[in-house]
Amino acid sequence: MHHPQTASRDSVGQATADILSRLRGRGPRVHGITNAVAQNFTANALLAAGCVPSMTISPEEIGPFVAGAQALLVNLGTFDAERREATRIAVETAAQHKLRWVLDPVFVDRDPPRAAFACELIDHRRPTVVGLNHAEFSALAGNTPSRDAAMAYARETRIIVGLSGETDLVTDGERIVSIANGHALMAKVTAMGCAGSAVIAACLAIEPDVVSATVAALVIVGIAGELAAEKSTGPGSFVVAITDALYSLDGPTLTMRAKVS
Repeated sequence: MHHPQTASRDSVGQATADILSRLRGRGPRVHGITNAVAQNFTANALLAAGCVPSMTISPEEIGPFVAGAQALLVNLGTFDAERREATRIAVETAAQHKLRWVLDPVFVDRDPPRAAFACELIDHRRPTVVGLNHAEFSALAGNTPSRDAAMAYARETRIIVGLSGETDLVTDGERIVSIANGHALMAKVTAMGCAGSAVIAACLAIEPDVVSATVAALVIVGIAGELAAEKSTGPGSFVVAITDALYSLDGPTLTMRAKVS
């Protein structure tokens, strides 16, 4: 996976299978600052993938929790004063302990102060990965989402970009990988994006190559979504089925079903 043209399905599928195996073998601790509606599902997704989640947002407690974690997720979903304060402490602690962290700038397209806070984190606190959708990308990058725009933004910020859409894109500004796994039902469940970002954080804890870790996480969640959709009758049963799919995913399934280029 050194260049986009060499990101063959087999090589990415095998790399992803290897990352999932290490994820389950090591069970990294991931601390998540996320919105109230996302906490339960995100924690269950991490547990199903073999990780250990923690979710406290208390400013008094968060420092030690982040210091004891192997990766951090910051999701700006419901961004009250307590979460803002917790985020400041968490990212400072992550910097002190050289922890990788993921920024999920939810709804920055709807609220200028939230967008300003996200830009401050990107400029001064340097997340390892920014995971965002098209509207959020436009708000932060000031540009229409495309392969070239994503690569330019990654180069400019020196941060790996995970741009979600019908096809997900992951780029460090030099390499770019597109991922076509997933299912429409994933958009009907709250916190699906947050769970995806949490799995990115988990993969960052055990895989040195940030692009490979980010691609693996999106392939894992996308394939789990496809498998879940085959067993679901709607969004409610889908939530249960994707949790089960994350738990039972195996290497051969990942290698066979990965849709990457």
